[in-house]
Amino acid sequence: MNIQNSKALFEHANTLIPGGVNSPVRAFKSVGGDPIFMSWAKGAYLYDEDNNHYVDLINSWGPMILGHANEEVEKAVFDAVKSSPSFGAPGRREVEIAELIIEMVPSIEKIRMVNSGTEATMSAIRLARGYTGKNKFIKFEGCYHGHGDPFLVAAGSGAATLGVPDSLGVTVGTSIDTLLAPYNDLSGIDRIIAENENEICAIIVEPVAGNMGCVPPNDDFLKGLRSRCNAHQILLIFDEVMTGFRLSPAGAQGLLGVKPDITTFGKIIGGGLPVGAYGGSREIMNYVAPEGPVYQAGTLSGNPVAMAAGMAILKKLNGHPEIYEQVEQTTLQITEGINKILSHQGLNYTINQIGSMYSLFFTDQKVTNFQKAKTTNIELFGAYFRGMLSRGIYLAPSQFESLFISIAIQSAEVDLILKATDEVLLEMNGKGYTH
Repeated sequence: MNIQNSKALFEHANTLIPGGVNSPVRAFKSVGGDPIFMSWAKGAYLYDEDNNHYVDLINSWGPMILGHANEEVEKAVFDAVKSSPSFGAPGRREVEIAELIIEMVPSIEKIRMVNSGTEATMSAIRLARGYTGKNKFIKFEGCYHGHGDPFLVAAGSGAATLGVPDSLGVTVGTSIDTLLAPYNDLSGIDRIIAENENEICAIIVEPVAGNMGCVPPNDDFLKGLRSRCNAHQILLIFDEVMTGFRLSPAGAQGLLGVKPDITTFGKIIGGGLPVGAYGGSREIMNYVAPEGPVYQAGTLSGNPVAMAAGMAILKKLNGHPEIYEQVEQTTLQITEGINKILSHQGLNYTINQIGSMYSLFFTDQKVTNFQKAKTTNIELFGAYFRGMLSRGIYLAPSQFESLFISIAIQSAEVDLILKATDEVLLEMNGKGYTH
């Protein structure tokens, strides 16, 4: 596979951009090799600067559930651009998309548009603090809620350990109110609540984790969080930046039957354009400025082009359960096929899947939290990634990222994915990769 143009672009980018990329995971640091620079995309495929094509299994990290360059989304974007890419004033589209989201997600009565998932989660925590008058919040190891300072913490020893900054530039003072717990562990939550009585404003959680790989919640986990929040006057925040409108028309909360107090959105609601949002009950959202005392603003919030793209994709998803059925069946065809191939290869592995999200881990552990995810063999994953890429299958360049399937992936693409998987695993065994 010729990737000379990508290599040249990456070399040049390194002189202009930190690491040559505008988001760290794109640098291929954990899988080896250099990133591929994409030129265009259509349907199930990405096309790079050297005219190679790839079956896309990340779909812009989730939003392209209808596939790339969907005609209805494209038309909505082009029509919006003709009226100006930005007003800096209210517009009809932001009202219409707010109305549609409120119709689709029962927990939302009011919603505020922002420009990214990070903005949404930062604003949600500020709102929870303002509404409750309490400062501490609980997050889970391995759950990513954007790069806001309070979220960039790594766990210490024990579920109730205070957060320790995970990045230079983040102060201890910023992260000291962040409490960490293992995902899928209600006993850890109980300890933290007991040790911080009447001090916790919120629990924020990815209802289906996507940033330690795809890790679904245990059957009682989300319901357990809901009951504990009710008992201790704590707000439950679902970070549905990834799962919102991907797992059902009402997101993970609709699929799993648990209603949060605040929800954050991104990805799909912008149709691939930069966007975010947070919403909840009328009572809670009325605390947001200018109606209430919790300040939050954004010059480009409610951008008409992003709103048009989001509106087009949500209209397509609303009231069409067959879309979700199709992407789930395709995902199952892929995961069941991989499982069949791997069962004959002698490698340790486990596959997590829910709806149109899945991850393959090279470990014999059942992956239910971040500590279990870290038992995966990173060397094996890197070899698998490189082998698949060379055969035209584009995976997330990290073991700890979920894959996302679109409706554009059909039986022909499934066959290509499974054929490549079979060849790569045979090649890996031939090179002596072991458990």
